[in-house]
Amino acid sequence: MINVDDLWHSYSHDKDYALKNVSFEISKGEALGFLGPSGAGKSTTQGILTGLLPLQKGKAVVGGYDISKPAREMFNRIGVSFEQSNVYGKLTALENLEFYRKLFDVPTADPRSLLKWVGLEKVINKRAEEFSKGMKHRLTFVRSMLNDPDIWFLDEPTTGLDPAIAGQIKDIIKEKKAGGTTIFLTTHNMYVADEICDRVAFIVDGEIKLIDSPRNLKIKYGERLVDVEFIDEGSLQQASFSLKDEKERNALLDVINTKKIETMHTREATLEQIFIRVTGRELAA
Repeated sequence: MINVDDLWHSYSHDKDYALKNVSFEISKGEALGFLGPSGAGKSTTQGILTGLLPLQKGKAVVGGYDISKPAREMFNRIGVSFEQSNVYGKLTALENLEFYRKLFDVPTADPRSLLKWVGLEKVINKRAEEFSKGMKHRLTFVRSMLNDPDIWFLDEPTTGLDPAIAGQIKDIIKEKKAGGTTIFLTTHNMYVADEICDRVAFIVDGEIKLIDSPRNLKIKYGERLVDVEFIDEGSLQQASFSLKDEKERNALLDVINTKKIETMHTREATLEQIFIRVTGRELAA
């Protein structure tokens, strides 16, 4: 559904590149996450693939359309949810969606149902300028769903939302993916990427360092640990044992056989820990 080959981009039109030799593909129904810190090139890539930024060098095909000369029909098939909300403040929530749905040449979803889906049904006739940042973000999110896109671009979809609403947004995304929607998600939030994405791309300074599934990354780069709480000589003790080290495995077995176990659970490396190990950079907002 999305094919990108040797993508380069410079905002200053010189050798100061925001993107360098970026290549990847996304299959139908797959969610690919671009995982990286601010300024890594995530939003620049999305901007090019959605026609907001010109294609300077390389090749990009979205839904069969060459992005260097995108056809109007392509925009009927894609949805874009921006990190920075760009709704019309003087219009109500309902008016925002009613206006936007007129831009499409395909059937659109019922705006009232979409607003209810993200908990905005009680402010349907309230001007967007009176909304909190989180409410504007939810309005921007459902606006991207109006045309029931089969290719969905999501830029930090849970930023600024409380945990309950963020969980609701993630559930919606997973439901759409299960229905066959292709998703390109940009984020610095490792938990969102881990929960939603089939594969993640680590991007730093405009370059993709690695692409793989979260599971494969954890198996390849993560260290599997077992955390144990146990009673020793009447006091509670804590210890962690590596399953990769034979001596530590034997020590774990000794604790299990000779001590009273209170709690025991396995622990794996997070995507953030793996990201730091692979790139040498932190996943900061």
